[in-house]
Amino acid sequence: MKIVIIAVGKTSTDYVARGVDEFLKRSNRYIGVELSVIPDIKASKALTEESQKQQEGKAILASLQPGDVVMLLDERGKELTSREFSAMIERRMVQGIKRLVFVIGGPYGFSKEVYDRADGKLSLSRMTFTHEMVRLFFTEQIYRAMTIMRGEPYHHD
Repeated sequence: MKIVIIAVGKTSTDYVARGVDEFLKRSNRYIGVELSVIPDIKASKALTEESQKQQEGKAILASLQPGDVVMLLDERGKELTSREFSAMIERRMVQGIKRLVFVIGGPYGFSKEVYDRADGKLSLSRMTFTHEMVRLFFTEQIYRAMTIMRGEPYHHD
């Protein structure tokens, strides 16, 4: 199985980008993990929030493959502990799916079409984080999930 993270917009803060790269590198020792960045839709007065979500949604849907299991990182999603998240990934691995795709949307969330395509929603917290910080936190959690599966000492209960 491969894990794909689709994110809208690039990571422009240097220390966040370095952290994301580090956790992707660590995670790839266990499982293939790839970050796919969809270019930012530049907001303008002529572009409504809904139009921006629609354009981003088309790009997200275009990057999906048949058979992908798609999980949206969404504030209304289910909150999991790190152990529960690790177990969820392990269950998907056992099911034999090719790609488990996590999507980090743009500033206004997802279009209806993306919600309709999704197989589930996850929330990292009830707090609000920048999209860049979500990438850092989430890539760290993927690494943590892998170390939990392997019984390595990175995670402490």
